[in-house]
Amino acid sequence: MTELLIKADSATYPVRIGTGLLASIAQQTGGNASRVFVVTSPEIDRLWGDAARASFNQPVVTLHVPAGEQHKRFATLERLCEELAEHGADRDTLLIALGGGVLGDLVGFLAAVYMRGIRFVQVPTTLLAQVDSSVGGKTGLNLRAGKNLAGSFHHPIAVFADIDTLATLPARELRSGLQESVKAGVIRDAELFAYMEANADEIIAGDPAMLAHVIEASVRIKAQVVEADERESGLRMILNFGHTIGHAIEAATHYNGLLHGEAIGWGMIAAVQLAVARGALAQEDASRIMRLIHACTDLPAFNATAQQLVVLTDSDKKKRSGTLSFVLPTGIGTVQVVRDVTETELLAAAEAMLQTMRQRTAVTA
Repeated sequence: MTELLIKADSATYPVRIGTGLLASIAQQTGGNASRVFVVTSPEIDRLWGDAARASFNQPVVTLHVPAGEQHKRFATLERLCEELAEHGADRDTLLIALGGGVLGDLVGFLAAVYMRGIRFVQVPTTLLAQVDSSVGGKTGLNLRAGKNLAGSFHHPIAVFADIDTLATLPARELRSGLQESVKAGVIRDAELFAYMEANADEIIAGDPAMLAHVIEASVRIKAQVVEADERESGLRMILNFGHTIGHAIEAATHYNGLLHGEAIGWGMIAAVQLAVARGALAQEDASRIMRLIHACTDLPAFNATAQQLVVLTDSDKKKRSGTLSFVLPTGIGTVQVVRDVTETELLAAAEAMLQTMRQRTAVTA
């Protein structure tokens, strides 16, 4: 087991990466909760719920949330708050978020608002959640206007990234999750990027040791950024590489058809195209980034126009004082945050990305 310590301004907590970790949740979190609740989907409950509950020597209440972005809403949050109250949850209650990134975001927000804040533990069961969303304290819900427009910062007391859970993850979800590690390599770690280039086939095949290496390196990068900028006032913005257009794609497709990592993969390609057009990124580095994105994931085609995507970026939560911040790579391991991207540039980058999609679709047809 590897343990990394997140030291943010408002909280310090461990991220444990290894195998067989579900059995140690109670021991590692003190086991002194008045009540324990596991919040998970029915599918994940069948696979890993018993292992998580068996860690505790007290009754554990399980609350179910259906899988899918469409359930990351205030209606679900209200229902869960009511169920906690009905089961006698108090300020000493411990919540266990057992599932992927959507579930983790939802339960984190639930923990932040129930009785004005209770403790929770992140137990991510997808690669995407293990390498990114479970760490850093961001929680969120979706609104009709856009993704994660409601939320708060509320850190878990611990994160358990149990690699065993990845063995039951569908291959498509595993590959989708790798895009967040590609992102981590591009923005801050050329060594991680090169490691993924050299070992892409084995990583995609689910080699446990290689996955552990990728997860650890990705979490280290996230930890460095969060510790330097907990509330996203500066450096933490670089974690949004690929997410501006990626979130627009998710909104355009109504969160249906593409997994989050797949949308982010296309979003990174758009950002790369924009960086090249601006002269900020060499074509050689752009080609390497796009090759690794495609090597990790068979990015699916989707229906949207460049104009639709540009319009949808208007509600992006990264927009401040009417200006949209955009993360552009300047090399492998370095990025810059720019705030002067014009609508014309954004439109051209979205169209270049769509042209790449059409070309790949034609080749595989």
